[in-house]
Amino acid sequence: MTALYATYARAPLAFARGEGAWLYAEDGTAYLDFAAGVAVNSLGHCHPRLVEALNAQAARLWHVSNLYTVPEQERLAERLTAATFADRVFFCNSGAEAVECAIKTARRWHFVERRPERFRVITFEGAFHGRTLATIAAGGQDKYLEGFGPAAPGFDQVPFGDVEALNAAIGPETAAILVEPVQGEGGIRPFAPNFLKTLRQVCDDNGLLLLLDEVQTGIGRTGRLLAHEGAGIVPDIVAIAKGLGGGFPIGACLASEDAAKGMTPGTHGSTFGGNPLAAAIGNAVLDVVLAPGFLGRVRRTGLHLKQRLAAVADAHPAIIEVIRGEGLMIGLKCRVPAAEMVAALRDQRLLSVGAGDNVVRLLPPLIIDDDEADEAVRRIEAAAAAIEGAMEAKVSEAGR
Repeated sequence: MTALYATYARAPLAFARGEGAWLYAEDGTAYLDFAAGVAVNSLGHCHPRLVEALNAQAARLWHVSNLYTVPEQERLAERLTAATFADRVFFCNSGAEAVECAIKTARRWHFVERRPERFRVITFEGAFHGRTLATIAAGGQDKYLEGFGPAAPGFDQVPFGDVEALNAAIGPETAAILVEPVQGEGGIRPFAPNFLKTLRQVCDDNGLLLLLDEVQTGIGRTGRLLAHEGAGIVPDIVAIAKGLGGGFPIGACLASEDAAKGMTPGTHGSTFGGNPLAAAIGNAVLDVVLAPGFLGRVRRTGLHLKQRLAAVADAHPAIIEVIRGEGLMIGLKCRVPAAEMVAALRDQRLLSVGAGDNVVRLLPPLIIDDDEADEAVRRIEAAAAAIEGAMEAKVSEAGR
């Protein structure tokens, strides 16, 4: 019996410590962590640079609120704007908050442009944008909306990658388009670069803002600081979180100068957002991720992993249908229930995450090397073989 809300179907597994890409259960059993806290532990567990930054800042100052200047926050914002399309940054505590800020920023932009009737946002089927009332409405998935009353108004969903439906959905109240460059919860489904370019053109042609949810794809996950860079587009607003704190809660909304012009004093706020402790750790993450060669190594390791996984899929076609993803954001689309594969991987001491479209997500720390990637592949192959063996045993038993 637990005093916690019963909102999670937790595995009967607790961890006592972690190091790099490895987690150690209370009994000392080692697990290779290819879940990374659902793409959060970007630098693995207890990375020396993050431990150093946390301890140093904790000994000086934790929190003062945004009533005052926070030098570490200003430094983090300057580094993020220098490395991205953005001119302005708002700090918060989570991905859902970052997406909420992106939606508010877009609506406010139209308001100051004297188009207050424009408040609706077009999103795509399969999307996941968070768990607040507004972000579950943006995601549009019934399983998250059920039981919470009428969905928050202002969101129009269109099928994945359907340009014709997108254009048909644009009306006089449309303010923006919101999209994940790679749908994470939706099953590691990347939007093609040309489609993202089309979205940019559609926004330009119709006076809309392009909002990107890079909560899961951002901070190096796809081998680029932000995933949209691979498509060569410039968004107006981007939400990030997860990997930015390497395990410490922090989110951010990035925006161009023009897109952010409506966010004036009093229009938005966050008590904890970007406090000295969170900002110090965010800066430490950037120290590592922005170091020369780091993102290139993520791309190379991701390619190596996908190539090895393709061979596993070829060898076990009854279990794995196809390999998807970019960088170290990889999905195994399964022919057996994804939950069964996640459990089989856990039996092999490999941690993974389920997703929509019957996909198992592999989201390892960005610091893994080829040896750890190869070890993960061996465990995935063993899990596939175990499931096949159980399937064959059932067939044999039924034939008796």
